[in-house]
Amino acid sequence: MIYITRRERFNAAHRLFRPEYSDKKNREVFGKCSNPNWHGHNYQLFVTVKGEVDPDTGFLINLKTLSKIIRDKVISKVDHKNINLEVDFMKGRLASTENLAITIWHELEEPVNKLNASLYCVKVTESENNYVEYFGDK
Repeated sequence: MIYITRRERFNAAHRLFRPEYSDKKNREVFGKCSNPNWHGHNYQLFVTVKGEVDPDTGFLINLKTLSKIIRDKVISKVDHKNINLEVDFMKGRLASTENLAITIWHELEEPVNKLNASLYCVKVTESENNYVEYFGDK
């Protein structure tokens, strides 16, 4: 078994808040991330897949193909967007980095599986100090 990771980047805005909370409670729970005028991050996305090396190509997966899948399924939908308002796969979810990692996994799982590989980890870095790693529902 071998693991390979592709990194992509995107910039996006979001706001952590619950509409049923007052502004005061949102600030208490989510701090400055609950700014009513949104805030943004320069995200990094690391997608790690696992599987066996193809003896004909020497690859687990062609990284150009993996990059295209990530760009088509995720980056094109989130880059320079408001995650709360414009990202279809985040509709109805709190726009936390945790939920973002989970939903990105679900966007990528099927197309990666079609390439005779499987997702191992989706890592989303929102700042130099904070990141989330998601290893699937298993």
